[in-house]
Amino acid sequence: MDGAVTARVVPVGELPESTPVTRDLPVPRSALAVGAHPDDIEFGCGATLAKWAASGCHIHHLVLTDGSKGTWEGSDDPRALVAARRDEQRNAALVLGGGDVDFLDWPDGELEAGATQRRQVCEAIRRVRPRVLLGHDPWRRYRLHPDHRAAGWLVTDGLVAARDPKFFEDMGLPAHRPDALLLWEADEPNHVEDVEGTAETKLSALLAHRSQYRSTLGIEDDEDPEAAQDRVRANLFAQLARHGALAGLTAGEAFRLITDV
Repeated sequence: MDGAVTARVVPVGELPESTPVTRDLPVPRSALAVGAHPDDIEFGCGATLAKWAASGCHIHHLVLTDGSKGTWEGSDDPRALVAARRDEQRNAALVLGGGDVDFLDWPDGELEAGATQRRQVCEAIRRVRPRVLLGHDPWRRYRLHPDHRAAGWLVTDGLVAARDPKFFEDMGLPAHRPDALLLWEADEPNHVEDVEGTAETKLSALLAHRSQYRSTLGIEDDEDPEAAQDRVRANLFAQLARHGALAGLTAGEAFRLITDV
């Protein structure tokens, strides 16, 4: 063979490139956030959603499980807890700026990244047609909770199914490809959203989940409410400061941004 061989990029096997941290996507027309449990969306991207909602973005929430195991009290009634967490999620969504809330109601702690669940997430993406999709990072190392791992795979697998028209053709919905995927709790963050103006909104949305005060926020029943809220605020703002520092910001939410979707 004469001459030099021209190197070609092949679709599988490329090495990851080191890229700088980017910041602040253009405000999308619509966004769909997919969380394993009620309150996961607020923890993962609440301030970003509040910022976008204030600028006209239509926000959609998809909660995959029923939240029925979200308590440390063995005597709690699971049915009452499910009802409470549904109300809390809707209230939190209103705090962030409104938007639709859908529940798939898979049993808490038993979520699987199976074909049925993937179809449901695909249906939500095709129906909502978000410009930005947000969810758990399935590649996060040392993650203990199985629902968070499964939810991450359902976001990525559901996106692939939603964008390719031959998946679930019987669904009767046209394929949809978002502009970007943002994964929170990112194993390797490469993007930060400036949330200095909506940090308090994120706090208020988290505090809407009253059933989770003890198990998630560390607020005891006999604790002074004002002191407890101040402690949660300090912890939250310290986390946002660490995220923001990746991009030279005072407060931020960090993600893995994927635009090649």
